[in-house]
Amino acid sequence: MKHLAIAFIGAGNMSRAIITGMVANGYPANLITASNPSLPKLEALQQDFGINITQDNNDAISRSEVVVLSVKPQLMAEVCAQFSPEHNKRQKLFVSIAAGLTSARLKEMLGGECPLIRTMPNTPSAIGKGLTGLFSDNASDEQRQYSEDLFNMVGETVWAEQEEQINGVIAAAGSSPAYFFLFLEAMQAKAEALGFDHDAARLMVQQAMLGSAEMVCKHPELELSELRAQVTSKGGTTAQAIAHFQQSNLEKIVADAMQAAVDRAEEMSKQF
Repeated sequence: MKHLAIAFIGAGNMSRAIITGMVANGYPANLITASNPSLPKLEALQQDFGINITQDNNDAISRSEVVVLSVKPQLMAEVCAQFSPEHNKRQKLFVSIAAGLTSARLKEMLGGECPLIRTMPNTPSAIGKGLTGLFSDNASDEQRQYSEDLFNMVGETVWAEQEEQINGVIAAAGSSPAYFFLFLEAMQAKAEALGFDHDAARLMVQQAMLGSAEMVCKHPELELSELRAQVTSKGGTTAQAIAHFQQSNLEKIVADAMQAAVDRAEEMSKQF
C-alpha cells in the first residue's frame, strides 16, 4: 500500500479503529494526524499509536494528502464550513464515513468538486473484522485502490457500482451486527429460561455464532442453504426449529427489516 499523509477529522471510535488497523499493518505513525475539538481522545490516540494530534482541523488538512471526514452527519456542514479556502481541495482525496450524506451533498459542503470516496464501515472494524462499502464517481484508480487498501486493514471491502447501493450496504452490513446481537439476546434469554445461568447461556449462544460464522468463511464453495441443510436432519430437533421459523415467515421479517434500514438511510440523505 502506498503510504500517504492522512488526516482524520474527528477522533471517535471509527477513527480509532482505522488508525489501529493502519499502525498494526505497518503504516507510519508520523504520516497520521488526528484532529478533534477536545483533547482526551486525541491524547489517547497519541499515547497508544504515536500519531500526530491537533485541535485545528485546518492544521491537520494542511499536513495531509488524504482527509477522512469522521464526524456526525448533522455536524458535517458546520465542520466543513470552517475549512480554509486556501486548501487546494482538488489535490486532496476526501473520504467520508458519515452515514446518509450523499457524494453531491458532501462536495457541496466542501465547496465544490474534489476527489471523494463515500464509505460505510461497520462496528466490527474495531476488531479487524469489519465490512466497508465504498463508492466514488470521481476518484482516480489510484485513489480508489488506496481507499480499498485502507479499509482492508480493518476487514473486507465491497464497492458499490451505484451510490444508492451504499444504503444496501447499510442494511446488509452496517446495521446488521445489531440484528445478530438481537437474535443472540433472544436465544440467551430462552437458554436462561431453560435453567442455565447467565454466563453459561451467553457462552453457548456466542460460541454457536462464532463457530457458525467460521464455517461460513471456511466453506465459500457451499451455499448458506447447504450449510443449513447439513445441520438439519429430517424429522429431528433442528428441523422442528427451522420449520417454526419458516412458518413464522422469518425470511419476510428479515427482508422487511433490511428494507426499513434502506428507507431510513434514504430519509437521512434528505435531512442534512
